Amino acid sequence: MKEQTKIPKNKVSRAGKLARTGLQVGVNYLKHRAKESLTGDSDKSAFHETTARQTYETFSELKGGPLKLAQMLSLDRNLIPAAYADQFSQAHYSAPPLTYPLVVNTFGKELGKRPNELFDTFSNKAMSGASIGQVHKAELDGKSYAVKVQYPGVADSLKSDLAIVKPIAMRLFQLDSKALDPYIREVQERLLEETNYELELERSQDLADRSAHLAHTRFPAYFPDLSSRRILTMEWVEGEQLDVYAKSAAPQEEKQRIAQAMWDFYHHQIHELRLFHADPHPGNFKVHNGELWVLDFGCTKALDDTFYSDYFSLMNPEVLGDDALFRDALHKIGLLLDTDKPEDKDKLTAVFRESVELLSRPFMSDAFNFGDQSYFDELAAFGERTRLDQELNKLSTSRGNAHALYLNRTYFGLYNLIGSLGSTIKATLPNYAPTRAA
Repeated sequence: MKEQTKIPKNKVSRAGKLARTGLQVGVNYLKHRAKESLTGDSDKSAFHETTARQTYETFSELKGGPLKLAQMLSLDRNLIPAAYADQFSQAHYSAPPLTYPLVVNTFGKELGKRPNELFDTFSNKAMSGASIGQVHKAELDGKSYAVKVQYPGVADSLKSDLAIVKPIAMRLFQLDSKALDPYIREVQERLLEETNYELELERSQDLADRSAHLAHTRFPAYFPDLSSRRILTMEWVEGEQLDVYAKSAAPQEEKQRIAQAMWDFYHHQIHELRLFHADPHPGNFKVHNGELWVLDFGCTKALDDTFYSDYFSLMNPEVLGDDALFRDALHKIGLLLDTDKPEDKDKLTAVFRESVELLSRPFMSDAFNFGDQSYFDELAAFGERTRLDQELNKLSTSRGNAHALYLNRTYFGLYNLIGSLGSTIKATLPNYAPTRAA
């Protein structure tokens, strides 16, 4: 990976780079329209491929909010064209890292010493880079460590970055402000938490301890004495990133075990702990010696009991099969509004019922085959149909509970990760009782 020797930190320089990207998008579109008028070819694939590459290059240089938004959007291939999803997926752990002198500077500010004064060895080049920080491999007294070093200034220009990125994303993906705002808010809220490595350390240790009993699921040890607000040191884990492992020749029986472990991990955290790992992308998992390792708890989400009960009541077969109960449940989480016209309520109820039936299908049988591509084709067709329904788009903006966005994204990512393993999962319906499990 090509390294960066500097990262733009002041708001003026960052705004300038983002503004130039917006202008380039406009130029690319004019070229596309000119070609269309001359040849009659309305295929936008060349426009999307060029623009996706240029946009990702700028976002990856700036890190922080723009790159985190790219990472989030890449998880939903029903929301953005494939060219952008392919480019933006690099933000998970293949973003261009910063050069070693910038890492040394962060160590000096955070821990008062250079990396080689704290460790016996420390890799000058990053092993991986993502939206918030990059990971180096170090050794001390014969033990190997993964040291996550945060990019300088990623949180300082967060709001101004996202304010400029928003109109670019709206133009690229033909989204209106109301459709994009939840993504912007999520990036802003989660990023502010993710830039606090002391909070991540605390949550990582807590969630690992309370999930330690799960079969075939492992967590690295963490080292507070070698960590700070901008540096996080943990045990180095060998193995393959999950996407690499999914494509490997590993026995399907083993992939089945890994997939079930991942499902059980999320089921335990969402339905029992009500605090869960909310960033299910392949860069956060490794497989080593037939076991699933969870590497990163930077992005977590807590659920209060009332929201949890209201949200998952939609899955209850008694509610889903009763129109009055189902509409009442939709009202509770803000998907139906008192101001909706009767005919609009009918349309929305039908769409939400189809959505819940699709997404809850894995819970409704003793075993569910995520290796069945027809299920994902059905999800994609539903997403495409609703995305292109202009009447529905006018109705569906600015509704729903913000907490639902984190859950929806997590389940979407989870389904895709398990689907990549081609596995059949034993799933159980959640406990609908509103009391928190011990």
